Amino acid sequence: MTIHQISVFLENRAGQLAEITGILSERHINLRALNIAETTDYGVLRLIVDQPETAASILLGQGVILSMTPVVAVGVPDQPGGLAKVLHLISEAGIDVEYMYSVFGQGNGKAYMIFRVTDMDKFIAVLNENGISPATGEELGIH
Repeated sequence: MTIHQISVFLENRAGQLAEITGILSERHINLRALNIAETTDYGVLRLIVDQPETAASILLGQGVILSMTPVVAVGVPDQPGGLAKVLHLISEAGIDVEYMYSVFGQGNGKAYMIFRVTDMDKFIAVLNENGISPATGEELGIH
């Protein structure tokens, strides 16, 4: 199962991240995970939020440049080697990880990772074949 990630394109200037998170906060949109990548000229803020469609609509209405991207969240045991097992499986299957990042704390003994990979269908199939179910939106508090 994929979930929706919002990728916001940011100018490299002070305060832009505060503006984006402020807009979401004012509209009661809760952040579940975020990642920031930058280049010399701009940054990309990747967000997992509890109300992705609403958040995207709000940000677009504020003139924010964004895209919605399917990603897969995977719960791994919150212990040494939990993530290594998943990475080994996808490596063996020849799937490239474009990027990944973690979800804010969960209380169920799992650490959740967000994956963007080159072949989402194959990735989900490899997970399922090895008894690993992609996380649902409900597990992450996404409506």
